[in-house]
Amino acid sequence: MPGLTSLSTTLSRFLALFLAALVLLQTFSREVLVLDYQMHKESITRLFCVNKAKPELRCNGKCHLAKQLRKATDSESKAPAAGFAKVKYDVVVPCRFTVTAPLYARALPLHFAPAASVFYAFAPPLGIFHPPSRRV
Repeated sequence: MPGLTSLSTTLSRFLALFLAALVLLQTFSREVLVLDYQMHKESITRLFCVNKAKPELRCNGKCHLAKQLRKATDSESKAPAAGFAKVKYDVVVPCRFTVTAPLYARALPLHFAPAASVFYAFAPPLGIFHPPSRRV
């Protein structure tokens, strides 16, 4: 089934890219907030700035950015760091497994290349090899 293999490969790549994007988005959440502020500075100043009446402060929506960054930091600090360690997972196997001992057939004599055994001869070494000694 070549179509099914191609589809599963495409889906697994998409899932990997999606999960990587989520991890990166969570990692760079503050940078995303600053980037959003820089891109929409005029509309943020117009809609959310607390210091519109005081243009000499040159706030330009930085007060809103500070609130957003504070909120992101607070939500990160409230996230349980070791909360996953407290969760207990029970594994339930829905089917029954039976294990049986394998049945062995009568062992047949092994003949590995009987024609080659004619040319094989084992000769045990007749002594212990000693490397030549150097005389100084």
